[in-house]
Amino acid sequence: MGPEIVDSTQMASPFASELFAHNQQILMDSLASAYKKIGALEQMQKVTQQGVLENSYKTDNLWMMIASALVFIMHLGFATLESGLTTAKNTINVLFKNTVIPCISLITFALCGFSLMYPGFVAGVSHDFIGFSGFGIPLPEGGDTIKYNGEYTFWTDFLFQGMFAATCATIVSGAVAERIKLVSFMVFSVVYVTFVYPIIGSWKWGYGWLNTLGFYDFAGSTLVHTVGGCGALAGVILLGPRLGKYHKGRINPIPGHSATSVVIGTFMLWLGWFGFNGGSVLSADPGAVSRVLVMTSLAAAAGGVTSMFTIFALSKNFDISMFLNGILAGLVAITAGADQMGVLDSIFIGGIAGMLVVCSVLLIDRAKLDDPVGAISVHMVCGIWGTLAVGLFGGLAGLTQLTHQFIGVIACGLTAFVCAFIIFISLKYTMGIRVSEDNEINGLDVKEHGVEAYPNFSLK
Repeated sequence: MGPEIVDSTQMASPFASELFAHNQQILMDSLASAYKKIGALEQMQKVTQQGVLENSYKTDNLWMMIASALVFIMHLGFATLESGLTTAKNTINVLFKNTVIPCISLITFALCGFSLMYPGFVAGVSHDFIGFSGFGIPLPEGGDTIKYNGEYTFWTDFLFQGMFAATCATIVSGAVAERIKLVSFMVFSVVYVTFVYPIIGSWKWGYGWLNTLGFYDFAGSTLVHTVGGCGALAGVILLGPRLGKYHKGRINPIPGHSATSVVIGTFMLWLGWFGFNGGSVLSADPGAVSRVLVMTSLAAAAGGVTSMFTIFALSKNFDISMFLNGILAGLVAITAGADQMGVLDSIFIGGIAGMLVVCSVLLIDRAKLDDPVGAISVHMVCGIWGTLAVGLFGGLAGLTQLTHQFIGVIACGLTAFVCAFIIFISLKYTMGIRVSEDNEINGLDVKEHGVEAYPNFSLK
């Protein structure tokens, strides 16, 4: 027999199998390596995203704290503005009131007000008028971390809102200056900030019935300024005018003692408004915050310009107090819709406010309602105008929105006025609200504080 012939494919098959297995192992190792790299990349991406979120959270929280500090500085602005627009003999009294208000407001807002303003209403569906989430401000679970709302902590939230509450009571202070008893005013402030302001605020910012209706108030033209202005109106009516202000049908001006102080106060308030409106974005979003600050400043500038020309047309004088109140009027008016307006909208809103405040101050004076600093005109009148302007200009303009704005203004303004009137009249017939004629003539600094602001001068 000849040699056995072997099939070459049979001989090669062990080598082919081995080669196939080797290649398969290489492929599996490559896939495993690729999966590991993909997993590492995904993990890296998650870490990066988490880092971005944490950095954004820190930036948002930092901006909110800075905004809170700017709103706090507004109290220095109110103090210098109001003291400058009143007489020298009442300087310490005015400064004292503007210093004690933040102290009272922060404590009462912590104990009760914050829980009344944010009672836990469900956004978009609640039609509630009042609620209460409990006494004090207990830290919720994760309240001091990113879990609270992803942008700032619970403590930052309280601090920012607490500064707003104090601002509301300060508005009343200037209108009732130079003749109200200090203790009576402090009692009023406690009640007003603890109950009235937060309950009205809950209707919109606490997701109550006005929020569900569609009412819009970005930073408080109504919820802060109109509420404060209506409280001031009630106080002015019940207190009556300062001695000598109105006599035999004539209006006798009682000029303030320091124009310098008034100018400083106005600029401090303008600065504070960057936090008031800019902080109301509730984040450090560059586009949103910068837009709000620009629109706020344009409205202030327009208010100053139109008030200057309006008072000149009426009196042939460039009255500095009217000019400065025009700036504040523009700031108040743009506060309701600073995030919704464009350049021309803001200029128009501020410009109208500047003319309104001049006319309002003159008309209120003719009605023999003595408001030494023009708080009613600046905050109530221009707050109403700014709130209604949201339905006339900007991104929300429309008849439906205008109707919602009108309902909100009436509801908040009327409630604030009635409540303030009840508080003041209760004080009037219990502990009294007006100082004696002798104390008013000699000045509240000596009677209420036992010291004069300018002891080396005999300024009355």
